[in-house]
Amino acid sequence: MTSISFVTVDVFTSERFAGNQLAVITDARGLSDRQMQEIAAEFGYSETTFVLPPENAENTARVRIFTPTGEVPFAGHPNVGTGFVLGLQEEIFGKSAGGHLRLEEKAGLVEVALRRKGGIVSGARILAPQPLAVGPAIDPESVAACASLDPDALSDRNHAPVRISVGLAFTVAEIGDIEMLSKARPNVSAFHEANARYPLAEDSFSLFLYARTRDNPWHIRARMFAPLDNVIEDPATGSASAALGAYLVSRLTEADAEIELAIEQGVEMRRPSLITVAVSKRNGALGEVSVSGDCVMAMRGSIDI
Repeated sequence: MTSISFVTVDVFTSERFAGNQLAVITDARGLSDRQMQEIAAEFGYSETTFVLPPENAENTARVRIFTPTGEVPFAGHPNVGTGFVLGLQEEIFGKSAGGHLRLEEKAGLVEVALRRKGGIVSGARILAPQPLAVGPAIDPESVAACASLDPDALSDRNHAPVRISVGLAFTVAEIGDIEMLSKARPNVSAFHEANARYPLAEDSFSLFLYARTRDNPWHIRARMFAPLDNVIEDPATGSASAALGAYLVSRLTEADAEIELAIEQGVEMRRPSLITVAVSKRNGALGEVSVSGDCVMAMRGSIDI
């Protein structure tokens, strides 16, 4: 029997026991795909990451991301949290971490810039690995059924429900106000029906709902449900937040824009999270899309294999 080390970190928060939990296996060499999946299921967090030596020596590491039910090509909070954990190490597979990391993932290369407070690593900023992809449109009745809401709760003032991605696909829909958003509850049967109606090769149907605050349209409250991945509700979803930010900016009439969004999530779960998304637009074309946030170490330990 051998043991492997792990740490857990709370992501998109500066307060311990808030934000989104993440387990990081800092050296996953020797683990099989089956073992990685079993470990992710044992933790039961929305994602667990497994760090391996890079295939290209110019990069920092290769990272695999597992939900409790399967591997995903990219996710936001796992990259922010893994970058934070690696940034605290003196060495990563024999090399110094420095201020920037390059993580190889199934969705592509993820650039990570470490954030510091008082000289100490406090979080990370990541760039989305893929350009914005939009479609197909999703019928409002399916979205409403998945969220146990009346279709009238949905708003089409900015866009109709649609699937979008910058590395991992989500269905996004705007809710009329924050009070109605707080009433949403996942209906697993409806999710199965939506999954059959709108199949996705690399993942199952998941739903990212949001409402814009009245005083500031770029301050957003969000919730994410993925019960088919055994994630009833996610406290913070960086990949969906990045895709939403990119999509909303892409729909602006202005040809040039520099927009920063503050996205609150996890409030209804009593795990409040704050995600910062920055999107640039030049001559009508989207540029960089980044996600950033703070992190806090929570636990350290070992797993017997």
